[in-house]
Amino acid sequence: MSSLPRRVKSEAKALTSEDEMPSFLNSSSESEEEEEEWQPKSKNAKRSRLPKKNEAKPKKVAGPRSAVARNKVKKVAIKEEMDVSLPIAPAEDNRIQLLKPKEEHIGTEPKTLNHKPEVPKKGEINSFRGKNVKTLESDEKPSTSIPVVGKQVKNEKSEGDFAFDEPPLKKIKSTTCPEGKPAKSLGGNKIKEEFEMNWDIVQALSEITNVEPWVCANLIRLFQEENTIPFIARYRKELINNLEADSLREIQQTLEELRTVAKKTHTMIQKLKKEGKLSGCLLTALLNCRTLEELDHVSAPYKTGSKGTKAQRAKQLGLEPAALSLLQNPMELNLFSYIRPNTKGLSTIQEVEAGVQHILADIFAKDKDTLDFIRKLCQQRYICIQSALAKVSSKSGNEKDIDKFQLYHEFSCSIKNIQHHQILAINRGENLKILTVKVNIPDGVKNEFCWWCVNERWRPKQFLKPELMRILRNSVEDAYKRLIYPLLCREFRSKLTSDAEKESVMMFGRNLRQLLLTSPVRGRTLMGVDPGYKHGCKLAIISPTSQILHTDVVYLHSGQGLREAEKIKRLLLQYNCSTVVIGNGTACRETEAYFADLIMKKYFAPLDVVYCIVSEAGASIYSVSPEACKEMPDLDPNLRSAVSIARRVQDPLAELVKIEPKHIGVGMYQ
Repeated sequence: MSSLPRRVKSEAKALTSEDEMPSFLNSSSESEEEEEEWQPKSKNAKRSRLPKKNEAKPKKVAGPRSAVARNKVKKVAIKEEMDVSLPIAPAEDNRIQLLKPKEEHIGTEPKTLNHKPEVPKKGEINSFRGKNVKTLESDEKPSTSIPVVGKQVKNEKSEGDFAFDEPPLKKIKSTTCPEGKPAKSLGGNKIKEEFEMNWDIVQALSEITNVEPWVCANLIRLFQEENTIPFIARYRKELINNLEADSLREIQQTLEELRTVAKKTHTMIQKLKKEGKLSGCLLTALLNCRTLEELDHVSAPYKTGSKGTKAQRAKQLGLEPAALSLLQNPMELNLFSYIRPNTKGLSTIQEVEAGVQHILADIFAKDKDTLDFIRKLCQQRYICIQSALAKVSSKSGNEKDIDKFQLYHEFSCSIKNIQHHQILAINRGENLKILTVKVNIPDGVKNEFCWWCVNERWRPKQFLKPELMRILRNSVEDAYKRLIYPLLCREFRSKLTSDAEKESVMMFGRNLRQLLLTSPVRGRTLMGVDPGYKHGCKLAIISPTSQILHTDVVYLHSGQGLREAEKIKRLLLQYNCSTVVIGNGTACRETEAYFADLIMKKYFAPLDVVYCIVSEAGASIYSVSPEACKEMPDLDPNLRSAVSIARRVQDPLAELVKIEPKHIGVGMYQ
């Protein structure tokens, strides 16, 4: 206000008193004065008079003749609102609605005038005034605050995201889904992979992880664009349906496994193509593989050094047309025509039938629909895993090792209910040749599978003679017993082992976290005791700030307990220590009983001594580590372990991070 002339200030004060009067008393006279002052012909508009006319504006509900008065408020507002468009409607109500923005301008105009940023020049005021007066006199309708170009009002952009002609920063989120809701359309679910297979990677990933296909498709694209899991979990929630980071890691690992299978499959295809062993059926069987177990099952007979399967040897003898004819056109099949008396494998009708049977069994075992049916059947039935003591180990084996697995000498449990630690124990026993393990699939599964194959999946297209029907049934049973059952056992064992290993790592993490976040015992002087028999109990007294105050060795379990009690009491009184920390290693229980007896007799009075037991796992390893040598160079390794035990109670996190996690001893199996 200091920049304004005094005359303007005085006029503003006078106007406030006038505003207190009712508007209908002053409306007519003032509007006439304003019309006289703001005629286009008089070109002496003064800047100092602008606040007066604008502040007198609240009296605007007079008749239509005050339209010229409204126009003069607009002359400053025009400059400020050149980019804002207001729709015009000729209705009577719109005039009242259009007055509301002008009240805002009235409130803001004194600021504009005080700082004098953009006050229109005389020529501009007159030109605007002339145009607007002419318009209002002719149409008697309120005008917009923007000049009309080409008889069209400027339309607002219909886009939901624009920031003053700049492109939106988050294109995916704002354009597809501005509110952060799940956005399914990131380019469809079809994704082109480097190695194409007969199965869709999005669908396979969705089935394995139980996540919606559109989420899997979005995740694959995000991983292809090298987005990290933290970034995806925090800033792309709407594309992944708000999945947790752990779920994202699991999906990423599964995706890598599927890509590994695809890569190995194509490597195997190229290898077989070079060797000339690749056929159309084999190519289809390889491209249908989804796991490494299936790939090994299909490609094992074709590996270098392999003798080849029974089916391959039968094909080399020329029996493949006979096998295909049995399924497609059995009426014209005559097996006697394939007999060659001087050829091994074709000399009798029995050998010919066996060769055809092997080829058919190989076809059945590599068919995708057949394998899917048997897997689905197994999910609905009771499948159990059994372990027993191996005959060889019971004769010539270490009794100590055999006793470790006593629980699993006669063990049976459903694969759906078996615990993860039991799987790991069974696997270790099998690796040590102490246990034998097998997966037991009930006979009902086999019977139903064989009936389905003969009557539905591989039903011949024409009538079969009894001897040919017998060959078909034998082929199905042979395929199940010799090829499909071992494959299912490998799949079940592999999945159980994989899940158990994942769970053991997760349990290790949970236990370690719980151990590291143990509440510290602050502000106390502590005595750490590392118990022992022959080499005595190592003592270490540390201050509330973890400084080593004293170290010593006492022999509590060699008949000198009473004499050593005096030394312990003197140390506790000297350093005012009332808390004893005992490690849970060798001689822990005896040491605990010793201190408990002294405390019960109030031997350490006037001190009120208490004791606790803490895990000393990793203390021995830490005591001889380079870190401990740097931290306590002058101490014996035995005494270092006592210091470590005391510090584990005073500040567990600071002490345990010095030790490798695998030595802390919190896993499922060490």
